[in-house]
Amino acid sequence: MTTPRFLVTLLMAAAAARAQLAVSTFQADVTPRLGTPLCFGLVDPGNRHVDPLHARGLILHGAGRPIVLAAVDYLGINNESHDEWRRAIAGAAGTTPDRVAVHTLHQHDAPGLDLTGEKALAPHGLGGSLYDLKEAEQALANVVKAVAAAAARKQPVTHIGRGRARVDRVASNRRIIGPDGRVKVTRMSSSRIPEAVAAPEGVVDPYVNSVSLWNGGKAVVSITYYATHPQSHYGKGGISWDFVGMARALRDQAAPGLFHLHFNGASGNVAAGKYNDGSPGRRPELAGRLAEGMKAAFEATERWPLEAKDVEWRIESAMLPLRDTVREAELAAVIADPNAKRADRLRSARDIAWAQRSRRIDLTSLRLGSTHLIHFPGELFIEYQLAAKAMRGPGEVAVAAYGDLGPGYIGTAISYGQGGYETSVVSRTAPEVEGVLLEAARKLLR
Repeated sequence: MTTPRFLVTLLMAAAAARAQLAVSTFQADVTPRLGTPLCFGLVDPGNRHVDPLHARGLILHGAGRPIVLAAVDYLGINNESHDEWRRAIAGAAGTTPDRVAVHTLHQHDAPGLDLTGEKALAPHGLGGSLYDLKEAEQALANVVKAVAAAAARKQPVTHIGRGRARVDRVASNRRIIGPDGRVKVTRMSSSRIPEAVAAPEGVVDPYVNSVSLWNGGKAVVSITYYATHPQSHYGKGGISWDFVGMARALRDQAAPGLFHLHFNGASGNVAAGKYNDGSPGRRPELAGRLAEGMKAAFEATERWPLEAKDVEWRIESAMLPLRDTVREAELAAVIADPNAKRADRLRSARDIAWAQRSRRIDLTSLRLGSTHLIHFPGELFIEYQLAAKAMRGPGEVAVAAYGDLGPGYIGTAISYGQGGYETSVVSRTAPEVEGVLLEAARKLLR
């Protein structure tokens, strides 16, 4: 029996619709020279190369203008620097900046970029203190070149995969609350304080999420999400991607034909301190445990067909309230004071940079069928990630934090009255930020 011509046409149109989704992947070297400032100039400058630093990402084609997701082995990319990276990447990918998500993995043995902060320091003889501007320009040029080359190498996408698995003995909450409801001990990324090590893990997200893109029966891209500060043995001048980069490299070795892209989740108050005493041997241990979780999450993958109609890029613009302790006149005085501590002057420059911004931030999400990838700014507390996941079904939401790092730590409303390093010392947002971000998340995940 001959198939009617109109049915053939419909089938061909449906096949074309399915085939139009495609993905490109890119990787660029962003390793700085020796002697470069690390961690916004707050630790020893890089005196040796331990690991290469990467910018990795993907370009999704076929659902309107291209969509770009990028993760960089840097401490942070802040303010004007973040704007600059989004613009440059968008130009190379043939899209617009509002369809580009740039995040960092927050390694402390890596540069942090803040052009706005540098502009505050330069008139006082401190130009180049936060980071090496020429090195940063070269790094971005490398990324732009990689993105432009990748845009011409497309692989079809026919399915999306999703899985998750628990990670054993990596994440622990940094803030140990005493019976009075205030922070009693801060555990940080490494700890040898017996009370801190013995305390429970506290509030964490124990799962690593895996989201994969497939061409038929072959996985093309594996994206993983896990929430923890990535520091192990650090701050000694060795330029490194630390244990999260090492875990990613282990996955590269185990599955060499698969492109691995990793994002750090909402880990402003989460680190490895319960399981890390800061000795060199802890790094491969933590990396191995995280890599095992990544592997298990990928092996637990369920797959669904994916077409262009199933893809949606959403944007919610949110005004983040400024903390009342961030006072421009006082900060300017510290920056200008040659007798002030250097660390205080550098921190004040980053504070004033955020205060002088509009502080209106784009939160974005990428919907792939029933899977939602949501992109937050700052050093977000883990409670935001757990809240976002609770807004959908189990496993349907993956959270990337550390987008624009300009706002610094973003605590929950209650955390600002609890004390502790994150919200007492370095947060640039007011307690009302919780309501603002949760409302934006609800809209993105509606």
